[in-house]
Amino acid sequence: MRKSLFILLFICSSLSALIAQEKGNATYYNSNLTGHHTTDGSRYHPDSLTCAHKSYPLGTYLLVKNPKNNQQVIVKVTDRGPFTKRMMIDLSYSAAKTLDIIREGIAMVEISKFDFLPAINLPLPEALSLIPAPKTYLNLNIKQMYFAKNMFNKFFGENQKK
Repeated sequence: MRKSLFILLFICSSLSALIAQEKGNATYYNSNLTGHHTTDGSRYHPDSLTCAHKSYPLGTYLLVKNPKNNQQVIVKVTDRGPFTKRMMIDLSYSAAKTLDIIREGIAMVEISKFDFLPAINLPLPEALSLIPAPKTYLNLNIKQMYFAKNMFNKFFGENQKK
């Protein structure tokens, strides 16, 4: 009984975290800010998929959706702002273009935190996947080539005794 209650509580809390969204107005950076430093120290470039948010930690990835046309974009929080109560997020020009809000200037968006799924259940690599493709040999250093050769011999037995 206790175990099933714990599992049910865990599932409900997981789903609520996945569904959690914020709705608010979005705008985009002025082109005059190109090359200026953001709060995290990087320089703003209009082609980057970045944003400014008041409360999310710097480096957080956000999924921003335009509910009018169902366009979505994943942006990285690199700056603080916007500093008005009406706005929730400032997007880079490229992100705003992806969401198709350039013409409007200000648009209602849905924002949710985007978490990359951990790679827990990945299968172990097969023997053939340890052998690099021929053109990747050009980018390998000596240790990597020696390792690949030894793994090939181990699995396919150039000198295996039967």
